[in-house]
Amino acid sequence: MVEEEMLAFATQFDPQRFHVDAEAAAQTMYGGLIASGWHTGSLMMRLTAEGFLGEHSLGAAGLSELSWPAPVRVGDVLTLQVEILAMRESASKSHIGFVELAFEMINQDEEVALRTVGTMLIAKKDSSH
Repeated sequence: MVEEEMLAFATQFDPQRFHVDAEAAAQTMYGGLIASGWHTGSLMMRLTAEGFLGEHSLGAAGLSELSWPAPVRVGDVLTLQVEILAMRESASKSHIGFVELAFEMINQDEEVALRTVGTMLIAKKDSSH
């Protein structure tokens, strides 16, 4: 995680002191700057879009879980892990399937920094939609 990117994101979207002010952050329970969880989520979405979702993605139906178990700090290296939890066909739209997925952003120490469970809408392969 790059400090300048952390600060830029937090300054614009999540300006809490532990995200934008190193001196103030040092006095918090975190002991220093941490990335906004929403920044971490945005990085997760970018990795998901570039490396996992393909032309059959139709968006998301929603999230059933979202947590930030460990803070993300300057210099952390994050890796995305995705697990398919369940799949089902749509009862009302024959060209769509629903895939429930668990996403985890894991840091270099194997700590989970973000976990979310969401349901994606996927066009069935034999569909032209």
